[in-house]
Amino acid sequence: MSNPALIFLLIFIGAPLIELYFLIEVGSVIGALPTIALSVFTAVLGGLLVRMQGFAILFRAQSQLADREVPAFELLEGALLLLVGFALMLPGFITDAVGFLLLIPPLRRWLILRWLKNRGMLQPGERPAEPQHRADRIIEGEYRRDDE
Repeated sequence: MSNPALIFLLIFIGAPLIELYFLIEVGSVIGALPTIALSVFTAVLGGLLVRMQGFAILFRAQSQLADREVPAFELLEGALLLLVGFALMLPGFITDAVGFLLLIPPLRRWLILRWLKNRGMLQPGERPAEPQHRADRIIEGEYRRDDE
């Protein structure tokens, strides 16, 4: 299933049809207005959660930049969070479920690590560098000058 056209059709035609089916089914059980209200509620809640986590990722990236480190993992996490936000804004219960699952930071990080390993960008035993704080790199000691 590596044909890009088939993947495109499944994502952009199949997914909305499945979402529409579930919206109709839920609407027939709880009614049209509660279904619309639930869809709007999940979009608003998801937007707030994405915003909070986005700021946390932004602050981590700024901290790494201040320490002269490249925030590569944070950039990938931010890009995935952008897709999560888009999925949560779409009306539908499947995209909302996937979006809310990807709002769990350990799951999101695990998926990014797995994607990096599958692409050959990260070796199986290798882990991305944990952020170091400046206090961790300070070596205390005493000295004396011999030339005086």
